[in-house]
Amino acid sequence: MKEIASAMDKVLIKQRRDMKLAYKDTLKPFDAVTTDKSRVTVGKLATDAMQKELVTTDAREQGKEMTKTYMDSLVEACKSGKVALDGDFYLVVLTKKEKLLQNVIRNYFLYRRTCPTPDYDQAVYKYNKADDAIDFLWVIPARDITIEIKANALDLAPELHELRSFVLDFADGTLDKKAKMLNGEDKLEGKVILEEIHEQPI
Repeated sequence: MKEIASAMDKVLIKQRRDMKLAYKDTLKPFDAVTTDKSRVTVGKLATDAMQKELVTTDAREQGKEMTKTYMDSLVEACKSGKVALDGDFYLVVLTKKEKLLQNVIRNYFLYRRTCPTPDYDQAVYKYNKADDAIDFLWVIPARDITIEIKANALDLAPELHELRSFVLDFADGTLDKKAKMLNGEDKLEGKVILEEIHEQPI
């Protein structure tokens, strides 16, 4: 038995040595690995943006470009959802800040069969197959902005009134109830059981 084990060890050692020889030209120490200097990373762009003075741009143009990109991504997620799921489904946009780069914000576009539980940094849409349309359900901003809007609910500019209504509905649980209703979770099982018992003859 020991002879077989030592023979197998010799075979494994030979295989490892052969593998090292075969890949010796492709495997380099970390120092020897070259990087493409012409490629600009998101990190470099973000740190450069933080170091520069703020450059004023036309807010309307910037808003239009962001809206166009957002809507294109939403439509792409909807197309993917139509292929993957039958019937109605929900589109969820999650907004996340990069942990290391605070001035980099990304939107993640997802589709799912059920309505999600309302949460911070979230926008939710419903795709109706019968109408082939996307309906906007709600948007909830970041936690700090939500707290600020709730604290100053009466002093907000008119263009923030719709956002204020979503924030207040989120705070008092109205959006939770709406999500449960859309998922068919609003029916009380206890009530159904009591009705069945009540209808039985005594």
